[in-house]
Amino acid sequence: MDGGNQSAVSEFILYGLAHSQTNQVLLFVLFSILYLLIVSGNIIIMVLITTDRHLQSPMYFLLANLSFVDMWLSSVTTPKMLSDFPRKNKTISFVGCMSQVFFAHCIAAGEMVLLVVMAYDRYVAICKPLHYFTIMNLKRCIALVFISWTTGFVHALSHLVVIVELPFCGPNEIDSFFCDMPLVIKLACMDSHDLDILMNADCGVVAVTCFIVLLISYTYILTNVFQSSKTGASKALSTCTAHITVVMIFFVPCIFIYVWPLNIIWLDKFLAVFYSVFTPLLNPAIYTLRNKEMKNAMKRFISNYLSSK
Repeated sequence: MDGGNQSAVSEFILYGLAHSQTNQVLLFVLFSILYLLIVSGNIIIMVLITTDRHLQSPMYFLLANLSFVDMWLSSVTTPKMLSDFPRKNKTISFVGCMSQVFFAHCIAAGEMVLLVVMAYDRYVAICKPLHYFTIMNLKRCIALVFISWTTGFVHALSHLVVIVELPFCGPNEIDSFFCDMPLVIKLACMDSHDLDILMNADCGVVAVTCFIVLLISYTYILTNVFQSSKTGASKALSTCTAHITVVMIFFVPCIFIYVWPLNIIWLDKFLAVFYSVFTPLLNPAIYTLRNKEMKNAMKRFISNYLSSK
């Protein structure tokens, strides 16, 4: 990051989400509340799963990791967005911009693979229940989570290595609230058409592959669910429905931004806000409100806390 291109462009200007002062104040209040809910909600899930002995199973171990990833997915962009709302000049350093590109793609790609791992967990639990704890033992769960993080790191590093070497010699204005990879590439002093295609293909390998695998997995799981008993099917269907909901609200915006861009500025901003702010907020709500064990764990936690007082 200390190359010659940084001497030409040492910082980037972010347009943000709104230009009106009134709108910026309203958005600051709104996103401050949402970010507080994201952090607190995901921390609560991690604490409950870590401390409650009734939640010591592979599914909840993976859910705790998803909450951890979601919390950091939002933290890559939201704090900077909040700090920029009161400012007239919204700038970000070259290093800060490259860091956002790296961590946004590292965490997002890692979450995509983690969602595939969670689908595999549900497949084993529903289709091979007698062998569930043998197959999904702690050692294998840790290995699968490690693979998800490794995939995210390699994916993000492949982007960073290319983008950091681009010649940035003049334009430095980004019409977004963070350094989004497609927008940064367009600022390079070169024909970026081929590079856009290459980066979209790179994102497509991770996003589309994971998305297709997830669709096939849950189709197979639901087919088996409908062939089982009504009691077991109802519980399994509820869990799978929650997982499918998370998959759709996370993958669809990412695909339209990075794989199949529509090049509509206001829509790109909306989708970016959706997957970086609303998805990490919806995940805790979906998993806690639709999950009986999580709600019971919350009641036990509150009861133990009150009794200790």
